[in-house]
Formats: sequence, C-alpha cells, structure tokens
Amino acid sequence: MNPDLGQLQPYPFEKLAALKEGVSPSTALEHIALSIGEPKHPTPGFITEAVLAHLHGLSGYPTTKGILELRQAIANWLIHRFKLPEQAIDPETQVLPVNGTREALFAFAQAAIDRTKDPLVLMPNPFYQIYEGATLLAGATPYYLPCTADSGFSPDFEAVEDATWDRCQLLYLCSPHNPTGAVIGIPTLQRLIDLAERHNFIIAADECYSEIYPDEAHPPAGLLQAATEMGNSDYRHCVVFNSLSKRSNAPGLRSGFVAGDATLLSQFYRYRTYHGCVMPLPTQAASIKAWGDENHVIKNRTLYREKFNAVLNILASNLEIDQPDAGFYLWPKTPTPDPDFAQELFAQQNVTVVPGSYLSREINGINPGRNRVRMALVAPLDECIDAAQRIKHYIELI
Repeated sequence: MNPDLGQLQPYPFEKLAALKEGVSPSTALEHIALSIGEPKHPTPGFITEAVLAHLHGLSGYPTTKGILELRQAIANWLIHRFKLPEQAIDPETQVLPVNGTREALFAFAQAAIDRTKDPLVLMPNPFYQIYEGATLLAGATPYYLPCTADSGFSPDFEAVEDATWDRCQLLYLCSPHNPTGAVIGIPTLQRLIDLAERHNFIIAADECYSEIYPDEAHPPAGLLQAATEMGNSDYRHCVVFNSLSKRSNAPGLRSGFVAGDATLLSQFYRYRTYHGCVMPLPTQAASIKAWGDENHVIKNRTLYREKFNAVLNILASNLEIDQPDAGFYLWPKTPTPDPDFAQELFAQQNVTVVPGSYLSREINGINPGRNRVRMALVAPLDECIDAAQRIKHYIELI
C-alpha cells in the first residue's frame, strides 16, 4: 500500500463521532445537526427535471472534457458573475467539468506536484481537510497559514518568508473561507498572483461558497476577476474551483468545474483521462440549466440571510459571535474548551456542532480553531432558531 496513507489524520467527523460515543442526549429533544455543511434547502425542480429528461444519456459513455454546451454555460457564468470581458473564458481550453470540487481539489494536487523537489503546499488553517490529504498523497509537505481573529480570519501572507514561497508549488485558497466565512479581497489576490509569478507556484482557489453572501450589492471577489483587473488575461498560475452543491442546493448532483490557466488545465485534463472521473450526461444537462439561472440562487441567499439574522439575534448576547463575510457557517468563540462545549451541548440539548480544533492543526503550540466551534446554518429556519435557543439555554447554565 502507499506508505503516505499512514500520514492521513482522522477526518473531523470521525473525531466528532468518537467525542459523542457513549453520550445519550435527552430523547425529549429532536436532534439538530449544525455540523455537516450539507445544504438542506430543496434542490430546484428544474434541475431534477432536467436529470429525468436526459436519462436516455445513460446509454452512452460521457467524455472527460464534457460537452461543449456545459463548458460554455460555465464560461458564461464566470464572465457574468465576476465581470470578466466578453469571450474572456475559452470553453475549449479554460474550463473542465468535474464531479464536485472535493474530487477535483484532491486530484489537482496529484497532477500538479513535483515530489522530487521537496515541495511545500500552503493552505489556510483551519482548512478543508481535502487540502491536507491531497498534499500528503502527492508527496508534498503541508505548510499551514493560521487564520485568527487578529488577522481577520484570513492568512497573513506578508508573514511568509521568500524561502517558503520558493519551495511552494501549490497554494490552496478558500474564499469565502470554510469555516470562518472570511473573504480575501482583490488587492490581496493580486499580491498573491504576483508572488506566484515570481516564485513559480500555482494558486488553487476553492470558491465553493462564493454564492452565499449577505449583501446583494457586494458579492465576494474571485481569483480570475483579480487576475483580469491586473492584466493577467490568460490567468497564468491561476485555477478556480466551484460547484453547484452550495450555490444550487444540489450536493448529490456532484457537479462542479475547474477553470483558469489553459496550460495547467491541459495537463490536468491529461491526468483525468487516466483518472477516469467523468460526468454523466444527465448530470451535464441539469448543470447547464443550473449555471444558466440566477433566480434560484438569489432566493437561496434570502433563506440564509433570514437564518443568520434570527440566530445572531438569539445568540449575540451570550456568545462572542459575528456575521461572517460570506458562506453559511458561524464561528463563535466558546466559553469552555471547544470539545467540552460540543460534547456537553450534544448531551444536554441534542445539538451537534464541530469543535474548531478538529478543523485545524496545532503549529508551534497554537491551534487557530481552539475554543471555537463551527455551526452550519443549513437546516430549515425553524430548526436553526430552535437550535440557537437551545444553545443559549445551555450557555446560561454553564
């Protein structure tokens, strides 16, 4: 077996299951899960109908590259969403459909890393654990960039030394950030693009939460947007990942894309022809419909806005908690150690949250997730309100 498998750490939800093992919450309260970032709003009917209408496509093999109509729909969406020039994205060379970004974020590192050169992969801390696993199995070393309140919950890139950038082959960005909701602005993105040019590394921007934000007039910026505004029209060193899971409440569709630097994508495409992950034709048909419609996305944001307003109104006087820049997570500071808080909250109120320290790594004695928990406001409004009231009651009894 691959010896690098031994470096993989338990997934946060494995640790959470162990934390809850043997704990029996009150049966008088229905369980409410604020732990997994799985959207619970209904998938729009036109998406499911498109899948059903194209089931005849199961009779043929799909291609790795996907059909042109899907790549064009993705290109159109990118141009519209991030205010790119017309024809700025070539669907033939700069877009590749993938079966959800989790798979692609992992696979990209396997194709991009040259393990013979003592590579580093930089990533935020806390982080989506796929970044770390992809790094280790690609033969690279993770380098964790702490995201703390002092840095606005984004990495302090200015604190990274040139010697580290020299060894960096891949920088994972997550903006909006999971779990803090912090958004990286265009000036910082452009600074990173300059660094990538100077030190010859790739920026892999996970933008899966980009369509969940509180202010319709101020959507989060994107990496390709930043590149365009600085004259990097061919997106050198830049690839972005996005999907329909959060945007369209379709996590089971497993539909996303990678877009950006055509040279990088040509090599990733070559890798994927051997990797064997292709998107079924009914999924492609439904994805075309989803990327082409914004009305359901606006309604989706309205639902999240209602939940944030309600939950923050209940908890603001009891927890150190703020409205995130974007995304659907809350990242409050806990009055007790985060594993204890999560375990006792489950025991007493039958509400599950994720200890922040499970989503981070301790570096130099500091774990950026310590004494915080992640709450995913994915349940219906009434459940989120019920959960917030239970959390409030639990805190008042501590």
